[in-house]
Amino acid sequence: MTAAATFTGKQASAQPGSPAAKRGSRGARPMRVFLHCFLIVTCLIWIAPVLYALYTSLRPYADTVTHGYVSVGGHYNFSNFTTAWNEADLPLYFKNSAIITIPALLLTLWLASMAAFVVSRHSFKFNLLMLMIFTAGNLLPQQAIITPLYKLYITIPLPAVLSDSGHLDDSFTGLILIHVAFQTGFCVFVLANFMRTIPGEITEAARVDGASEWRQYWQVILPLCRPALAALATLEFTWIYNDFFWATVLMQTGANRPITAALNNLTGQFFTDNNLISAASMIVAIPTLVVFFALQRQFVSGLTLGASKG
Repeated sequence: MTAAATFTGKQASAQPGSPAAKRGSRGARPMRVFLHCFLIVTCLIWIAPVLYALYTSLRPYADTVTHGYVSVGGHYNFSNFTTAWNEADLPLYFKNSAIITIPALLLTLWLASMAAFVVSRHSFKFNLLMLMIFTAGNLLPQQAIITPLYKLYITIPLPAVLSDSGHLDDSFTGLILIHVAFQTGFCVFVLANFMRTIPGEITEAARVDGASEWRQYWQVILPLCRPALAALATLEFTWIYNDFFWATVLMQTGANRPITAALNNLTGQFFTDNNLISAASMIVAIPTLVVFFALQRQFVSGLTLGASKG
């Protein structure tokens, strides 16, 4: 009887209208308000440069010279967007970025998923060592290996179909390989940890039914990794598409460079139209926004999956 009364009392105190619940809500409300204010301020600080670039791109250069960059008034139009699209030859560079980004993204996710499947589903003595080797490449600054890597690129021959120079440098193949090499380690680390959350009984049942290793990977595990793959695809697309360092160092032919390196062509030696560059930057950012909004639901679920597990 006493235990029942105690349980009834705890249940009553846990109800939303109880005094204990009211005290808890009063204590949590200031922290929630502070958290919301902090997030709003952080978002405003983060988005302020983007909004300023958009505002600058809508103003002619003559207005900014007359009134200053931090001013209101004058004319607002889309002439900078039209000029950037035509003068910078953005369609050509968008095509170059697609040739580099899409194969690099698909190869990275495919190779990383296979490596993660082996690391997470099979127990070897050197599993941890393999995972450390895959992630070690991301810990090394890219600038530290540019000299030996460039010498390697100008040494390895390629067929004339894949490269006009006959080597990995100044070729789409070279840029694709460098992105795959640097991004695979991070993807293996994320996917291996994600695949470990999938119950082993699933693959054991598939093995009992006669499924081969490839079938377990392709038809059982990979469909369950769609949220993680979507999250990684969004991140990797953004990182590979926005690359500027390797595109500038390893691609000497200006017409073969991706879109981010092409923005550098809009800067002059003695004069730079920042309004034009802002408009071109807004156009260049559109593909990343499209990819994010297309995979937004899977991206968020991939980041938060397993967050409520104890």
